[in-house]
Amino acid sequence: MVAAIGKPKSEGAPERRIVPDVVRQHAEQAAFFWAQRDTLMMDDPPDLHVIAGVDGRLEANLDGLRIAGQAAWPFIVAAYEDFPEKGELFLYAWMAIEQNDGLRVSEAVELGRQSEDDARGLVGALAWHKPGTIAAEVPDWIGAQDAFKRFLGVSACLEHGVDPKQMLARLFRDPDARVRAASLRLAGKLRRDDLATELRAALQDGEEQSRFWAAWALAELGSGDLAIPELRKVAVGGGPDAMTALRAAVRAAPDKDVRAWIGGLLKSPETAPLAVRGAGMLGDRSLLHWLIHQMRNPALAAAAGGALLELFPEAREADLFTTEPSQVGQDFEDHFGDFGAKVPFADKVKEWGHKNSLML
Repeated sequence: MVAAIGKPKSEGAPERRIVPDVVRQHAEQAAFFWAQRDTLMMDDPPDLHVIAGVDGRLEANLDGLRIAGQAAWPFIVAAYEDFPEKGELFLYAWMAIEQNDGLRVSEAVELGRQSEDDARGLVGALAWHKPGTIAAEVPDWIGAQDAFKRFLGVSACLEHGVDPKQMLARLFRDPDARVRAASLRLAGKLRRDDLATELRAALQDGEEQSRFWAAWALAELGSGDLAIPELRKVAVGGGPDAMTALRAAVRAAPDKDVRAWIGGLLKSPETAPLAVRGAGMLGDRSLLHWLIHQMRNPALAAAAGGALLELFPEAREADLFTTEPSQVGQDFEDHFGDFGAKVPFADKVKEWGHKNSLML
């Protein structure tokens, strides 16, 4: 069903009337699907095939809102008021930008300022739109007195891979920590070799996020020897950037050194899951038998499953995982409790490996 129906006015100009329940459904589902795809993108590694399917459903609902036009706003506002989370903020910001509505964009910025997740939904809306659509706002935001707007401007550049040229080095020294972290990350994404000196200096930043992204950027530039201590510290710390840090740390050092480090992590129960997950980043498919062994340990199974999918993306097409650990065994149920972890069936993986001649 379409969200709006064209009906001629008496004077010949078209009048748009909507089907309220349909527009409400479009708004609710658009918010839900974007939040779902954002969460899926945090998986390591993400299932891009599944995400592509979600993207299609998201875009279909956004199309419905495009058709409804201004008449969609009461439902968008109500969705945010009822559930002010990242998906609803995405929807609010997306529609404001879509309609080039400066007042609504300003409202979305203020809603993003109040969020507790660095305005993921607002940044997501900036990413979803084409660069040309947001080109008018971004330069003004980057040069704004308002630190949050500067953060949004740099984040938009980061999402679209846009280089702010000479302004980037200045942003490294921004008084706002979020702006510094985002700009350092952008330098790594753009591989700005000319800023290597400034990136090395940023390793001494007082904020961990800034130090981490400076280290990550240096690793991207091929200066991993300088970055390794900070990357390993963040990886072992277990925070939200741990997997990104682990991946960069694996790439930054020679294979022999990385394997020695992973071997050391395996010796401690606290860091053993990190070691198993890191093993999957080595690119060594001969580790399959060893990974299957780790899958039999509830404490290491989820990490081993992630490593499997990294080394063997084709394993996604096989029925090798469950989100009900009790199906694997009582010890798995005892370990995970009510937490619906995604864990592999070790025996199924072994059978699959033999069937596909992957067991060396």
